Amino acid sequence: MAEEITFAEFEKLDLRIGKVIEAVPIPNSKKLIKIIVDFGTEKRQAVAGLLKVYQPEQLVGKKCVFLLNLQRRMLAGIESQCMVLAAEDSEGNVTVLMPEKDIIEGSKIG
Repeated sequence: MAEEITFAEFEKLDLRIGKVIEAVPIPNSKKLIKIIVDFGTEKRQAVAGLLKVYQPEQLVGKKCVFLLNLQRRMLAGIESQCMVLAAEDSEGNVTVLMPEKDIIEGSKIG
């Protein structure tokens, strides 16, 4: 189990719904996909290690949960400006987190 955090610490997380509008494999990488995401008021790119579980075209059009205020970093020479959230079980199955119902891009989670 991870260390408990306070509610104030949780409130610092900027979790939002984003719609994937473009996804392409990153050249010379066996696991990375570059994703362009629409958050309603802005677009950002993410670099995600999902290529072994998703073909890029499977992600296009999906609304997923993203963390927007994670420190940006370079992966395979591409800046990742947010992070898609995914779950992995003990058997290695991976799925991105998606809202149960359709909701507007940019909707805040909390």
